[in-house]
Amino acid sequence: MSKEHHHRLALIGARGYTGRELLERVMRHPAIELALAASGAQAGRPIRDEVPDWPDAEQVFVALAPDEVAGVEADLWALAVPNGASGPWVAAIEAAHPDAIIIDFGADYRFDPDWVYGLTEFNRSALAGARRISNPGCYATGAQFGLLPLRERLAAPPVVFGVSGYSGAGRTPSPRNDPERLADNLIPYALTGHVHEREISAHLGRPVRFCPHVASFFRGISLTIAATLTEPVTAEALQQDFEAVYGDEALVAVTAAIPELRDLVAGRDLPRAGLAVGGFAVDERDGHRASFVVVLDNLLKGAAGQALQNLNVALGLDERLGLEDLA
Repeated sequence: MSKEHHHRLALIGARGYTGRELLERVMRHPAIELALAASGAQAGRPIRDEVPDWPDAEQVFVALAPDEVAGVEADLWALAVPNGASGPWVAAIEAAHPDAIIIDFGADYRFDPDWVYGLTEFNRSALAGARRISNPGCYATGAQFGLLPLRERLAAPPVVFGVSGYSGAGRTPSPRNDPERLADNLIPYALTGHVHEREISAHLGRPVRFCPHVASFFRGISLTIAATLTEPVTAEALQQDFEAVYGDEALVAVTAAIPELRDLVAGRDLPRAGLAVGGFAVDERDGHRASFVVVLDNLLKGAAGQALQNLNVALGLDERLGLEDLA
């Protein structure tokens, strides 16, 4: 597949679901080509084993260590490694490729002011030309899109009840991604102090209560948000407020009805590469109490899709490149 330009991406940690999704998007991107996909667990296996439509049948996953990055010709580096593992890669890439763009999918740099926090629609100006990008967490992305329009009107910590498909628990076997354990079941994550609760609170500038769960479906996140506001509102006015914020955003849908995850993941009337917020309701007993729902695909807007948006903005490209078929 010919590419208009020659940005070359090195993907570190290609074994996970997020890495696979990013490869799917890069394959369709007119301006980015893959330099390599590194995965120790899959080294030597064809990329087609994970991405059946991959154009090069001979291209395989490779093993790579941080001290080997100097030998890789790439100006874009995507780190899809476990939390806590990015530091050695960043140090090595900075030394060998000081002008490269690095985007980290993990939590290591989400609280670092020297890195641009990649909540694309809210941080476009900072992302333009950025060289160090921390990709937001999946739950944190949905919660912030739901809460940022209300940030100055929160009278108390909002409660965010989230349910994720088990792809959010990664590929390393655990009860949270065991289909047998999850059958007819719902498993809570950390009940307090989840890293995404800290992430949401830090970037919102407001405390939140976050209750994450994992269910038996594979991909997607549904978040029910309950907020107490400083002034009473109506459901209609609240929807209009959100439409005013997101009306021009191609990857954000605002709906009167409660958005359903199956419609977003299937691309039925909702932007699969983005997210949807809707179902605005106000307690008839107390106009200060509002609830609504946010849905997103944890592997797209919650990870690989948002990362590609961020890279596009950093490179000065149309931010939907590689995502058009999912919008």
